[in-house]
Amino acid sequence: MKLNMSILDRLARLITALVIGFLYVAGIISGTFGAVLFGIAVVFLLTSLLGVCPLYSLFGFSTCDNKRD
Repeated sequence: MKLNMSILDRLARLITALVIGFLYVAGIISGTFGAVLFGIAVVFLLTSLLGVCPLYSLFGFSTCDNKRD
């Protein structure tokens, strides 16, 4: 798969995932809302680590300047 996320995009998603994960584990966010946010955090974490966002691919969008595979 081609990378379609820039370093800044990946970093923003990673920080967001870590903050949401901390808030969920600390019990600051809970219930259904907390579970949904935690699920989103997991997706953000995975996409930031892989550098590929499936939604970006689906819509032909890319924030990555580097065109390597």
